[in-house]
Amino acid sequence: MRLWSMHPRYFDRQALTACWREGLLAQSVLTKPGGGYSHHPQLRRFQHTENSRAAMGDYLSAIVDEADARGYRFSRDKIRVTGSREQLHVNDGQLAYEWQHLLAKLQRRSPDTWIRWHELHRPDPHPAFIVVGGPIAEWEKVPSHSAGQQIDE
Repeated sequence: MRLWSMHPRYFDRQALTACWREGLLAQSVLTKPGGGYSHHPQLRRFQHTENSRAAMGDYLSAIVDEADARGYRFSRDKIRVTGSREQLHVNDGQLAYEWQHLLAKLQRRSPDTWIRWHELHRPDPHPAFIVVGGPIAEWEKVPSHSAGQQIDE
């Protein structure tokens, strides 16, 4: 499961549709905890909010907004609840790690999208997030040499 921290405008078709599907799965897990994905590390930042289901709904709403802008048909009706009162935090190191991860995927499977974004130094966060200083998130599974990575200013 990959719930990206950067704005969905940077996604290729595959990343956008995968993020939508995985977000819907996460929404289900947050609605009925105890299943196989209940302890998935990517869910922690949503689970630590006052209303995890609304936080996930807000996350999914931005994915649908991007799909709408591209003329795709994602069913907004599948979002169960929105209106979280808090924004999620993402460390700048986490955002940098995810950005490099996405760029590597784009270079392999969507060269046109990669060309559009590869020179961008610092992507905008997903609208549900605000960027704070810090390293790659402790829940992220990365090689040990990447653990302290942050975005260069």
